[in-house]
Amino acid sequence: MAKVYREAKADEKVLRLSMDAKAAVQIGKFSRGGSSRIEVHAEAYDFSDAPKVTPYGVYLPEEKELFIYLTTSKVTSDFIVDCLEDVWKELKERYPNVERLLLNLDNGQENSSRRTQFVHRLVDFVQEQEMEIELAHYPPYHSKYNPIERVWGVLEQHWNGSLLDSLHAIVEFCKSMTYQGITPTVKLVQEEYPTGVKLSAQQMKELEQHLERLPGLEKWFVSIPRRGTQTGQLF
Repeated sequence: MAKVYREAKADEKVLRLSMDAKAAVQIGKFSRGGSSRIEVHAEAYDFSDAPKVTPYGVYLPEEKELFIYLTTSKVTSDFIVDCLEDVWKELKERYPNVERLLLNLDNGQENSSRRTQFVHRLVDFVQEQEMEIELAHYPPYHSKYNPIERVWGVLEQHWNGSLLDSLHAIVEFCKSMTYQGITPTVKLVQEEYPTGVKLSAQQMKELEQHLERLPGLEKWFVSIPRRGTQTGQLF
């Protein structure tokens, strides 16, 4: 990983993005611990049927830029790639020299390099944007080293002791937080994402023709080059 980061930092054609979801947050007047400068009255217990919202983050470690997407739907492969597409829409004019996106991800089910719908959407993204994507997954029990995870710790401290009793309150807390002195771009995603979307084994076999997997670490390091191009040695 360290070698990957050094090379990406030194290459103006590569932009590194750290991506992951925070644990879902219950919406309601629930006690969440911590303290507040004002008096608040919380319920004594959480209820499993309370509505939840999940923050999903895309963080640029070198540029210190942060995007937070909030959803009450499931964090599926389609949701993740939709967030990536939206971020790149915001960034591409500012980074005209970038030809490759390096994505730091955990080993979650929805963004695994074996997840058919995730790979399908990324291959489409590569061809539509005419750029390359490299996936650098953290192995089990190591996702805490993904830079986005430190963002979630700061967010927890920011709303510590407050009542997250509405979706609006959660959105506003995300907007008012700062990470390394910079406030994030925050968006509420209202689309509902169905679960269980996947391709057949034959379709995935065809998609594999678009992938280059690092020998010995095939699951963790994957390159998706533009059609008709070769990246050479991975990472």
